Amino acid sequence: MRSITYRESGVDIDLEREAIQALVQQLTFRRQGSYGMVGEIGHYSGLIECGSHILALTTDGVGTKMLVADKLHDWTTIGIDCIAMNVNDLYVMNIEPIALVDYIATDKISSEKMIQIGQGLNEGARIANINIVGGETATLKGLVKGLDLAGTCLGIQLSDKIITGEKIRPGDKIVGVPSNGIHSNGLTLARQIVESSSGYDEILPNGMKVGKELLKSTRIYHESLKVCVTCTVHGMCHITGSGLLNFIRLSQYGFDINDPLSIPVIFEWLQETGNVSDEEMHRTFNMGMGYAYIVPDKSIALIKQLVPDAKVVGECVKQPGVRLKGAPIHYHKP
Repeated sequence: MRSITYRESGVDIDLEREAIQALVQQLTFRRQGSYGMVGEIGHYSGLIECGSHILALTTDGVGTKMLVADKLHDWTTIGIDCIAMNVNDLYVMNIEPIALVDYIATDKISSEKMIQIGQGLNEGARIANINIVGGETATLKGLVKGLDLAGTCLGIQLSDKIITGEKIRPGDKIVGVPSNGIHSNGLTLARQIVESSSGYDEILPNGMKVGKELLKSTRIYHESLKVCVTCTVHGMCHITGSGLLNFIRLSQYGFDINDPLSIPVIFEWLQETGNVSDEEMHRTFNMGMGYAYIVPDKSIALIKQLVPDAKVVGECVKQPGVRLKGAPIHYHKP
């Protein structure tokens, strides 16, 4: 069987990266006066100076996971995903999320969908301890087919508490935290594999149907705020689209992952069923590690107390790039 790639499924992360860089190069204007921009575009959150504090903004959606929800007629977890994908991008900079606005674009309003999405948004807000302060719903027949859910989240932190990764040094350890499944990335490839095989009702070795496994809500890593209060943390990583390549956003140094977390059964099934290469899997999916701390040795024991399922998976090294058991993970294959 020929190996399936994310690119062939319709998402080219190499082209996407180039296109984003082309877009960002056009964004040269900077506000004059107070409340200026801090840092550059490209980290997990956009930062704005506000006196002794930093305001931060993230924006993200649930992507084509919505199509899986439509197939199963179950939209109860989708709102949690929307919250999670936004607040997790604030946590990685030690920023406390406080408020979110959602945006729903659809070709046709469905009260059933809206109720279930609202239930998920409410549960995600409870877990992350944020207010949903408003939003927008747009009926865009002819432009949108189905329903797309996204959000924009506001966070705040004292300016001297922000963690960007600039303190990361070779010798720091990578402490991985398990995901609870596929989260909200790579669903275009996952859907192609599922829909080209036996479908969403296939039973996995863990007894769950493939469809239900794909709809598990994204884990919200709210414990990271407490970790940063009690431990020295040099950097954090939210493993989203592009998989392990997210580490490159943190530092010019490299990351060697030699003892990865256990791979959940859904990824094993997708890889085997779709005949997907190891590198393609690890640059598309989280592969069981949804979040990571980069810390000095002295912080490891306390992190494990605060996050019991965390585990040391590797370390920071001088050589740039990301390697899994010695094998490099690339944006552009050599």
